[in-house]
Order: sequence, then structure tokens, then C-alpha cells
Amino acid sequence: MIDSSLIEKIVAELRAKIPQDFGREAEKNTRAALQGIFDRLKLVSREEIEVQEALLARTRARLQELEKKVAELEEKLNKK
Repeated sequence: MIDSSLIEKIVAELRAKIPQDFGREAEKNTRAALQGIFDRLKLVSREEIEVQEALLARTRARLQELEKKVAELEEKLNKK
């Protein structure tokens, strides 16, 4: 999920540019529309990406260890 501060920033910028008498209803609708757009885009935060990158790096390292171990075991088996 995207950080709601981005939505708040966009709404604040729109609020500054739109006349005040436009009303809170427009602000509410804008916020809801933006949230809906971001939800459909399935955006993730930078933190979530970094967590997944770290997990992937650990998984790759473990895979390399296991591949090496399998190769060693296959070599031992072929020598017998």
C-alpha cells in the first residue's frame, strides 16, 4: 500500500490552487479518487521494496549454498 502522505500532499496542492468555496466535498472526493487509483495500481512503498530485495538476496545466497552442497554430494556419489 502506498503511503497516505503522498495523497495528502496531492490534496494539499489541489486545495491551494482551487478556490476555498469549492468545498470540502471536492476534497473528500479527490482523496477517495486518488486512493482508488493508487489501490488499483497496487503500488508499494520503498520500504516494502527494500524488504523484498533483502529477502531475495538471502534466498539467492541460500540457493547457491544448496547448489554447491548438491554438487559436492553428487561428486561423492559418483566416486563410489
